[in-house]
Amino acid sequence: MGVSKQTVYLWYTSMVAASCMNLYGYDAAAFNALQGSANWRQHFRDPDPNVIGSVNTAYTIGCVISGFFVSAPISNYLGRRWAMMIGCVLVIIASFLAAFSPRNIGAFIGAKALVGIGQGITLPAGPVYISEITPAKTRGAVMSFWQLFFSVGNSMGFLVALACSRNSESLGNWDWKIVMLCQIIGPAFIVSSLWACPESPRWYVQKGRTEEAVAALLRIRNSREEVDAEVEQIQLAVAFEQKNNISGSYGPLWKDPSVRARLILAILMNVGQQCTGQGSLNNYSTIIFQKVFKDNDTIQLLNALNAILGIFFTLTATVTIDRFGRRFLLLVGALGMSTCMLIVAILVTETPDLGDGLRSQPVAIATVFVMFLFGFFFKPSWGATVWVWTSEIFSMNVRSQAVAMSTQAQNVANAVLLQLFPLFLANEGFYAMYMFFAMNLVLAFFVYFFIPETKGKTLESMDILFGGANHAEDTTPDDPAMLRPEVTENALPESVGENKGTATVVSSNKTEVNVDDSVPGETTNAKA
Repeated sequence: MGVSKQTVYLWYTSMVAASCMNLYGYDAAAFNALQGSANWRQHFRDPDPNVIGSVNTAYTIGCVISGFFVSAPISNYLGRRWAMMIGCVLVIIASFLAAFSPRNIGAFIGAKALVGIGQGITLPAGPVYISEITPAKTRGAVMSFWQLFFSVGNSMGFLVALACSRNSESLGNWDWKIVMLCQIIGPAFIVSSLWACPESPRWYVQKGRTEEAVAALLRIRNSREEVDAEVEQIQLAVAFEQKNNISGSYGPLWKDPSVRARLILAILMNVGQQCTGQGSLNNYSTIIFQKVFKDNDTIQLLNALNAILGIFFTLTATVTIDRFGRRFLLLVGALGMSTCMLIVAILVTETPDLGDGLRSQPVAIATVFVMFLFGFFFKPSWGATVWVWTSEIFSMNVRSQAVAMSTQAQNVANAVLLQLFPLFLANEGFYAMYMFFAMNLVLAFFVYFFIPETKGKTLESMDILFGGANHAEDTTPDDPAMLRPEVTENALPESVGENKGTATVVSSNKTEVNVDDSVPGETTNAKA
C-alpha cells in the first residue's frame, strides 16, 4: 500500500514549519564562525570576551522579549502561519543590517537584537503548528525534524563560513558579510512556502471557523471519519474552555494548578537543555577548538563536520522517540553527555600543555571525537525531545502562551551561560567542562523523578495525564475508554461540579458540539 497524498502533504507542511529552526541553527553557526575571522575582528576593532558576550546577550534579550510578549498574541489572533512569517521577515531585515554595519560594533549588536526579536516570534509558533497538525502516533517523529533543521542550518552556516575562510585574503570584509547575507536564504524560503500550507485546524476551531478547520484537516488526514473525530475532540475542548472562561489569556498559566505545574516542568526542561552545555559549545566551539588547534581552516572544518553529523544524530530520534518514548531518550542523553563532559575535562586538563594551551595531536583528535560523541547523545534527546515534549503537554487554551514562555527559558539560561562561559573558559580552560558533567547528572535525576511519559497521547488528553480537568473526551488507546468517537450523543465531558450534556452533529461539511447545562444526568468529577 502506497503513501497517500494527504500523508505526503502533511509531511511537507510540517517540514516547512520545522525549517524555522534553520534560522536558529544558522545564526548560531554564523556568529560562532565570525569569531574566527580576522577581518571581522579587525572591522570591529578586536572585541574582547565581554563584548562578544554582549552580542549574544543582545540576541537573547530580543528573543526573550518577543517570545514572552509578542509571539503568543500574534499566534492567537493572526494564526500560527503569520507568526512564523512575521518573524522571518524581521530576520531578513536584520541580516542586511548586520552585513552592512559600520565599524561601531553597537550597530552589529542592534542587528543581532533584531534577529533575536524575529526568532522569538517565529520559533514558538513553529512547534505549536506542527503539534497541532500531526496525529498523536507520529507526532514525536515529525517533531524530531524541528531539531534536525537546527543541524541543517548549523551545517549551512559553518560550510559557508568555511568556504569564506579559505578565501578570506581575496574577499576581505566580504568573508564575514557573505556569511551574514546567506542568513536570508532560510527565512525567504519559509515565507514563500507557508502560503501553500493550511492554518492550524485547532486555531480555526478556536475562531469559530469550523468549515475551514474541516477543509484543512481533509488535506492532511486519510479519511473523513478521522477528520470528524478529530474536529469533535477539538470542539469539545474549545467548548469546555469557553464555558469555564479559560480561553485566550495568560491567567490560566498561573491559576490552574495542573497547567502551572506543567509550565514549571517545561521551563525547567528548557533551562536544562542549555545547562547540558550544548548552547555554550555551539556558540563558542571555535574558541574551544582553539585550545587544541591553531589553524582556523581546521577549526571551521571541524565545526562544519560536527554540524553535518548533527543531522544524522537527530535522525535517531525520528526512529526511536515514538517507539521507546520521551523519557528513555532524555535519560540516556543526560547520562551520555555527563560521561562525555567528564572524559573531555580529564583528557585536556590532565595532559601536557605544549604552549598557548595547545595539546598533542592524539589528545586533540580524542577531544574532537568526544565532543562529537556529546552531540550524538544531545541531538536526539535534549535537542529534539525537549521541543517535542514542550509543544505537546499544554491544552489548547494556553498552548501558544505556554510554549512561548517555556522555550524562551532556553534563552534566559543561555544569556547567563553565554555571558559567563567565555570568561570561564579563558580563565580556567577545560575545567569548565566539569560543571557541565555535574549539571547533566542532575538532569538525569530530574527526568527520572518528575517527567511523565507522553508517547502516543492525544493533545486533548494531556490534561488528564497531568491531573487536570478533562477538556475533551480521551480516545487515546492506552487510556481508559471513557468515550469513543462513534458515541456522539449525551457525551458528558468532565468538569468541576457541573452537569453538561453534549450533542454532536456531523454534517457533510461541518461538525458542531452543543453544550447544554440543563441536561440532567450523571455528574462527572474532574480528576485532581
